[in-house]
Amino acid sequence: MSKRVKDFVEIKDHSSLDALIEHLIQVRDELPHGNDAEVRMRGDDVFGRHLCVSFFRPQTAEEAECDARYAEAWRESRERELSRLQDELGFCPVAPRGQRLRIVA
Repeated sequence: MSKRVKDFVEIKDHSSLDALIEHLIQVRDELPHGNDAEVRMRGDDVFGRHLCVSFFRPQTAEEAECDARYAEAWRESRERELSRLQDELGFCPVAPRGQRLRIVA
């Protein structure tokens, strides 16, 4: 299964509407196909505001390798946390096979 990653392009320093439109067209043309891009205003009055284009792209081989390296450790940490919570709550399985709670997300 190919995983998709959410990526961002920030658009800063747009001085005119025409320059902004040209920059957005350039960004749109460089996005991967089927990206589900969104444009949002980010920031605040203190630190300034900027436009942010978010989109989904396929995961790179390097990112997939990194995910694979840490996936087992992450799963084990989630199972330890779940076990700790079950012990803290005094969870007693009712199912005939003694099933415990499991993490689904």
